Amino acid sequence: MSVRAGREFLAIPGPTTMPDEVLRAMHRPAVDIYSGSLLALTDGLLRDLTRVFSTKGRAYIYIANGHGAWEAALSNVLSKGDRILVLESGRFAIGWGDAARRMGVEVEVLKGDMRRAVRPAEVEAHLKADSAKGGGTIKAVLVAQIDTASGVVNDIPAISQAIRAAGHDALLMVDTVASLGCMPFEMDAWGVDVAMSGSQKGLMTPPGLGFVAANDRAREVHKTAGLRTPYWDWTDREGDQHYQKYAGTPPEHLLFGVRQALDMLFEEGLENVFRRHQLLAEAVRGAVGVWAEGQAIGFNIIEPGERSDTVTTVLVNSHDPEALRAYCNEKCGVILGQGIGQLSGKAIRIAHMGHVNAPMILGTLGVVEMGLAALNIPHGKGGAQAAVDWLSDQVKA
Repeated sequence: MSVRAGREFLAIPGPTTMPDEVLRAMHRPAVDIYSGSLLALTDGLLRDLTRVFSTKGRAYIYIANGHGAWEAALSNVLSKGDRILVLESGRFAIGWGDAARRMGVEVEVLKGDMRRAVRPAEVEAHLKADSAKGGGTIKAVLVAQIDTASGVVNDIPAISQAIRAAGHDALLMVDTVASLGCMPFEMDAWGVDVAMSGSQKGLMTPPGLGFVAANDRAREVHKTAGLRTPYWDWTDREGDQHYQKYAGTPPEHLLFGVRQALDMLFEEGLENVFRRHQLLAEAVRGAVGVWAEGQAIGFNIIEPGERSDTVTTVLVNSHDPEALRAYCNEKCGVILGQGIGQLSGKAIRIAHMGHVNAPMILGTLGVVEMGLAALNIPHGKGGAQAAVDWLSDQVKA
């Protein structure tokens, strides 16, 4: 038998659980795409997206998922034959680089692995060597702030400082799909030139919207970019006509949803949002740390300071993680993320991003611990209780 009656809980790292308020905001008739209300909606969204990215630059909205936003970012600042440097720390920066390669860009990879963050000193050394070749030929550096495959968080300010310390003028381009709206991202203060994200994680809206932000330096490079195409082109989207903002018909209902989601984030306060994610992430890490005492469970990311606040990738050694995922889903209605890429069949992923609170996280941890016991997977006892103890110590009456 199972105990899964009730609402199913999605604990995968995107798409995340959507608030009822967002669902209600989208449950309405379409409006005139030329109406003043929709124009005002677009203007407000573009303004507030720059607020979330923390930039005085421009924001752009695409009817696309994160892969589309990757292409939008690349095509607006690069030309065929340009060279870029991809910083490996999991799967997604590599995927972004693969997209660039297919677009005719030459791609170098600063090798990393699935268990560590990017090392800024290695970035600096690589770019210094590039500059020594005759002024430097690398046009852009690509990195993910959080990689949801590995569960790592990269130090974007330190990477930006490494580029400056190398005396290099490459653009810094950052994937914030798994971090925006969940943890600090200071685009201007950190010296990021181009950032991209998607609607389906920290922004709590269905998949289908991609966001790109660009500073003045990137927009100047854009003027001579040879990969520009009509749909993605920033210049076209900066036109006076409203339809140009979307290269055609606006995605009305997704816009209604993301408007509500942003309003909810601002009402809670971004600093409070970030603190909530940090507390819940630490609760998950506390549970996994106790489970790891049984030796069959462990953190994928070795260094504690490099573990992200939006997803925890948990290695399951000598046992089948898919059996654990199936148990949690079929018996209890909790859907965990599967290991992907090099960790396929070797890990589970516990998401703690977006519209999440303590009951949701503690319930998920309790179900995972129940599954570990039911499947006789060796683990330290009391992981869920450790999470309760952590939160009760941090969240005082």
